[in-house]
Amino acid sequence: MLRLQNVEVRYEGVVLVLKGLSLEVPEGHIVALLGPNGAGKSTTLKAISGLLKSDRGQVTDGTIALCGQPITRADPADIVGLGIFQVMEGRRVFEHLSVEDNLIAGAHTRRGRRLQSDLEMVYGYFPRLRERRAGLAGYLSGGEQQMLAIGRALMAQPRLILLDEPSLGLAPLIVGEIFDIVQRINREAGTTILLVEQNARLAMGIAHYVYLMEGGRVVLDGPPASLRENQDVQEFYLGLSHAGQRKSYHDVKHYKRRKRWLA
Repeated sequence: MLRLQNVEVRYEGVVLVLKGLSLEVPEGHIVALLGPNGAGKSTTLKAISGLLKSDRGQVTDGTIALCGQPITRADPADIVGLGIFQVMEGRRVFEHLSVEDNLIAGAHTRRGRRLQSDLEMVYGYFPRLRERRAGLAGYLSGGEQQMLAIGRALMAQPRLILLDEPSLGLAPLIVGEIFDIVQRINREAGTTILLVEQNARLAMGIAHYVYLMEGGRVVLDGPPASLRENQDVQEFYLGLSHAGQRKSYHDVKHYKRRKRWLA
């Protein structure tokens, strides 16, 4: 469905952030993109959704395609029209609007679909939003705002949701509830999801495939089950090696980067 091939991104025309990034997101799958702060995960999502310009960034090499259609330098509005919707880190709801008006705002790009039935679909996934539908979004808790941000994305009837750090700043119980709902959305609605997340354990629990990033590149990828058994992955995401030092994949001597990422 979505394919990035040897993508490079620079900010201010100078700072190289993505360095030949390649990945694929098959239709109907949840794909997780994991890595430490500064690895380039959020930049990857912005490159896909066309939002780099607001940060003075641009794709300087490589290609991004949706179902074979190039979108590398497409306008963000056109990318939304193709069915890609990004849920930004930090929720970014319209605080001065009601919960339901926030949801309706998510549907402004659609044509010929029944609004009320889609509202009922969102309320089915997020019953708390139904209870607070008339209240101002700014008075919701952080978890409820994250639910609202995902619900607003669903109102656009997306083919692909780019979900950026949904667990950020939320209590573990709320995070678990949100991840369960994301998995239901994928399973029941067939919505494809590219998930950027710091919580590796939770992400691997719902993803069909995982890419691990470091320094603007993919350094390891595979099904969650195989990565979960990798000792280096375990040590990396625990944060410390056996010697008590922070570990990087660049320091793992027996690790071999896959040749296709260097093509």
